[in-house]
Amino acid sequence: MLALSDVDYLDPGHTYYTFGEMVTLATNRPLYSFRPDDALHPVPDLAAAQPVISADKKTVTVSIKAGIRYAPPVDREVTSADVKYAFERFFSHNVGGQYQTYFSVIKGAPRRATHGVRTISGIATPDPHTIVFHLRNASGVPFAASLVMPITVPVPEDYAKRYDKHDPSTYNTHVAFTGPYMVSSYKSGRSIQLTRNPNWVAATDYRPAYADSILIKTDASPSRAAQQVASGSNLLLDTNPTASVLSRLQASAPTQLSTVGAGGFRYYSLNTTIKPLNNINVRKAILAGFDRTAARAARGGPAVGDIATHFLPPDLPGFAEAGGAAGFPEFDYFNANNVSGNAAVAAKYMKRAGYRSGRYKGHQRLLLVGPNAEPGKSTIEVAATQLRRLGFRIKLRLVPQDDVYTDWCQVPPKHVAVCVAGWFKDFADPQSMLEPVFKGSNINHDSGNINYSMLNDEKIDRAMNAATTATGDARNQAWANIDKMIVGDAAGIPFLWDKTTLVRAPNVADVPNPYIGLWDLSFASVTA
Repeated sequence: MLALSDVDYLDPGHTYYTFGEMVTLATNRPLYSFRPDDALHPVPDLAAAQPVISADKKTVTVSIKAGIRYAPPVDREVTSADVKYAFERFFSHNVGGQYQTYFSVIKGAPRRATHGVRTISGIATPDPHTIVFHLRNASGVPFAASLVMPITVPVPEDYAKRYDKHDPSTYNTHVAFTGPYMVSSYKSGRSIQLTRNPNWVAATDYRPAYADSILIKTDASPSRAAQQVASGSNLLLDTNPTASVLSRLQASAPTQLSTVGAGGFRYYSLNTTIKPLNNINVRKAILAGFDRTAARAARGGPAVGDIATHFLPPDLPGFAEAGGAAGFPEFDYFNANNVSGNAAVAAKYMKRAGYRSGRYKGHQRLLLVGPNAEPGKSTIEVAATQLRRLGFRIKLRLVPQDDVYTDWCQVPPKHVAVCVAGWFKDFADPQSMLEPVFKGSNINHDSGNINYSMLNDEKIDRAMNAATTATGDARNQAWANIDKMIVGDAAGIPFLWDKTTLVRAPNVADVPNPYIGLWDLSFASVTA
């Protein structure tokens, strides 16, 4: 596989980037995961059966398969205690788990990152193959759905605790693998070598794991990689090619392209704490004047997805209730009829913000951060152009893709005003699309913050808390209403409901996984 960037982390307790999850799903086993032909209904992976939710929805019980073993050097069977430790270490500042919001509902779970690993009273392991989660409220349904996350990958305490004592933990380079593959060599920024896990037992797994080994080169050339893959053999490309290359491949090698709905959105965050973006009418003016078609064109045009009119993407519960493709027509500054921008409406809101000319006349310089490689580079440059047209002064910073989030957008003290980002479902539920990104109580003011907009709206937080325990149609409607509230706050500019176009060599099988919108490495195979 030729890749344009590296994993964020190999540690399952820390990874949150889709590329990192792609590697995790090949090398480790969460409690539940998704087959490549179904991104909505998870199947038991480490688990032996579907989770059992109590009648009051406050307890979730999971049984674990027997016979699943760690790769060397651990060389022993996985137990429920390993899953319990995985959850407990996740909350440690040393490990740096990045989506605590879903799991803070466990009784005894820390409200903030702990110093060192602490026991969580609400997790019980009555025997080596059973784990029981006791919850603070009746949130068993979304909690059970969230058990596809990397936090559920087992971590052996007897082996890992020596690494977790460090801050940050050094387990990232000593992971105990349980999947069909193991990382036998990792050269940061250069390559990841996957080889067979000698202790993997095919009878315990739905993955065929055809390939004997997979080499991921994480320093591929953006301008050459796609063509190398299309004209080569035994090769995959990790993500969308650049717009110009994609256009050529659509004509020359259409059978080697696979387009998969990624279950997410691309957006520009607007930091609501930075002047003048702390003025809601300034933000509405930006949304009104923004040309979303230009942003999509920078990433490859219609082939890479549909223009977004709100945040919940197609094929996810709550999308239809949020107006579907039409979105919320009552918002004149952001709807399906002004996807190319509306200068008059933008000027109207800029005047409401106090700028009589209809353009920004202040001296504040906005920091925009994006990747230095395509297609992200062109995408953030589009935002710079759009904002300059409205009168803003811009400082544009381009950095390596794997630094965009961890070193900039996720670090509030860097005062990033606008970040180009993507957000993809953590599990098949609207909560996973909206709560991590926009819930004010989840803001981390130090690092690891994923609410890039720094949105802290008490009404939205209260609505999210109430929606957490809703079920069925009422749940979908509740999260659709929250989607509308976020657009009403103009907290960001969703411009694309993402589709990923993946490229493969002629002799490589076509098996993407729509859950992550990338290749399913455990199903990859080649012909002679």
